[in-house]
Amino acid sequence: MVAALGRPGTVRLSLDSLWKARTVLGSSLSITVKTLATHGFGVAMAAMAAIPPQRYHYFLVLDFEATCDKPQIHPQEIIEFPILKLNGQTMEIESTFHMYVQPAVHPQLTPFCTELTGIIQGMVDGQPSLQQVLERVDEWMAKEGLLDPSVKSIFVTCGDWDLKVMLPGQCHYLGLPVADYFKQWINLKKAYSFAMGSWPKNGLLDMNKGLNLQHIGRPHSGIDDCKNIANIMKTLAHRGFIFKQTSKPF
Repeated sequence: MVAALGRPGTVRLSLDSLWKARTVLGSSLSITVKTLATHGFGVAMAAMAAIPPQRYHYFLVLDFEATCDKPQIHPQEIIEFPILKLNGQTMEIESTFHMYVQPAVHPQLTPFCTELTGIIQGMVDGQPSLQQVLERVDEWMAKEGLLDPSVKSIFVTCGDWDLKVMLPGQCHYLGLPVADYFKQWINLKKAYSFAMGSWPKNGLLDMNKGLNLQHIGRPHSGIDDCKNIANIMKTLAHRGFIFKQTSKPF
């Protein structure tokens, strides 16, 4: 699986071979890779090997924004639907799905909602309905190969609200089915608490602070929150954390 070729002290190894070797040998390979790095194999290989083999080929980072006000309006409706596809080997973003959604029950956004999320009325007017967006999500999942039974993927959210409360609640209200792939996920808050030993009361802000990471973009922007989640996951993975499902299928 590892072959020394050419001059003494030089090693040639493909990325695919390294991943396969790491999957078989697990953490013991890290010592070997450190040795290879000292012989000029490269910092990139050592960094890649720092990420332990994950249980999933892809992580699908999701963070909804929804209609809101004080006091809260009912029903809440999803107005931003972003997903980032992370490669489970590298924790790098490979593809992005991002759409705004026109609310049906309360089509006019409140000033509170715009101030919180940064989403203005013109960003949702004329956009597809939730049903149409869900159809496009399914098309994107198929195009990305995520519906292949041999490909293991799972959604990742900052908390349980997005997939335990918001999506099933709105789908129930509108009489829409919830796809099975939305029924299992990883709660990043739980993963962070397992890895770091403390619960992030303030969500992404606490997790970024705990990992000495710079916050990306605007808080409560769905797509920016997804980027922060992805960055936190990558950092935890490089520290040796293996992500596991935290939800129970419903």
